[in-house]
Amino acid sequence: MQQPDPADQVPAALTEWALASLVIHADDEFAIDSAIAPPIHQTSTFRANSAADFAEMATQARHPRYYTRYGNPTLERVEKVIASLEGAEAALVTGSGMGAITTTVLALVQAGDHIVAQRNHYMGTTKLVTEILPRFGVTTTIVEQTEVSAFAAAIRPETKLILVETPSNPTLQLTDLRAIAELARPRGILTFCDNTFASPYNQRPLDHGIDLVMHSATKYLGGHHDLSAGVVAGSQALLEKIWNAHMVVGAVLGPIDAWLLLRGLRTLVVRVKQQNQTALTVAQFLESQAAIEQVYYPGLASHPQAELARRQMQGFGGVLSFAVKGGYAATQRFISALKLPTQAVSLGGYESLVVHAAAMWEGTLGEAGLVEAGIQPNLVRFSVGLEDERDLIADLQHALAQV
Repeated sequence: MQQPDPADQVPAALTEWALASLVIHADDEFAIDSAIAPPIHQTSTFRANSAADFAEMATQARHPRYYTRYGNPTLERVEKVIASLEGAEAALVTGSGMGAITTTVLALVQAGDHIVAQRNHYMGTTKLVTEILPRFGVTTTIVEQTEVSAFAAAIRPETKLILVETPSNPTLQLTDLRAIAELARPRGILTFCDNTFASPYNQRPLDHGIDLVMHSATKYLGGHHDLSAGVVAGSQALLEKIWNAHMVVGAVLGPIDAWLLLRGLRTLVVRVKQQNQTALTVAQFLESQAAIEQVYYPGLASHPQAELARRQMQGFGGVLSFAVKGGYAATQRFISALKLPTQAVSLGGYESLVVHAAAMWEGTLGEAGLVEAGIQPNLVRFSVGLEDERDLIADLQHALAQV
């Protein structure tokens, strides 16, 4: 009797149940023996059985058993899971989030082309479009992400790509994904969204008409502060084009990191669901404190784009930012008094991380750059981990008392 296809048992509408199942079973087709945990194919190259077999391997794009820069069975499995989570036809993993962004942008633009990008992007993305690409004849117009009309006004005949990131770092501003897609698609402009802060559990840009979605998989997808990885997902045709650039750029993810990413993905839904809840509770607590000037979190009714957040996000993420009364020095005292969160860059892992935003970016942006980016001297970015929310709130209370 023929066994039913597992894919037939997954509902067409990806509910929470389906996402929780997909992170575990989307790569079942790649199982090669009775082992539950997937193997790590820790090899740079693969053996051909004959001259004809080698010729076929060498000419097949993204062959998973030819050379690991082309593909690798461990990488293939994690790509399948992420593509399933984002509702994409295909995905490509890279050695970092910036590897995914740079490879994708280089694959899609050439000298004479124009990009529209929002003001608040990950710093590496901003440097790519404002400092690196102009050296090769690609220009960029920077716009406010909250104003769809600003994107429309920036479009030129030579515009080929619109870059967005939502929620953005560090003030959690949102970009209207459907509006941007509807603006770009009739004009033949591709759209590319950094979905790192949201994760596929909270937001799926492709469902809103965006062409390509990427993640710094170092963050929520990995979830354990133990790997560096990136991924881009979208249509098969676009991913083939990006893969061709990937062969040249060479931002390859190693098999061990791919395996760690696959392991982290298995618990993505339960981790992010818990982080959503804790972050909302912490944001609501901070909003009630006299020592806090303002809290930035899309799940709060006070967020200026709360309605948009409810429309395009299922959950609101594990990152919030807030301004501490008393300025730079008081903020330093507050952070130094915290016991549970670790002072460290990055986000999305099992352990809470906290950074004084102005202290982190001042050396790179300078005082004027901080003002332009909306980073106040007293701004704190808090990436909520998996600690008990009662312990986190007690710790915050203690630190605020020191201010």
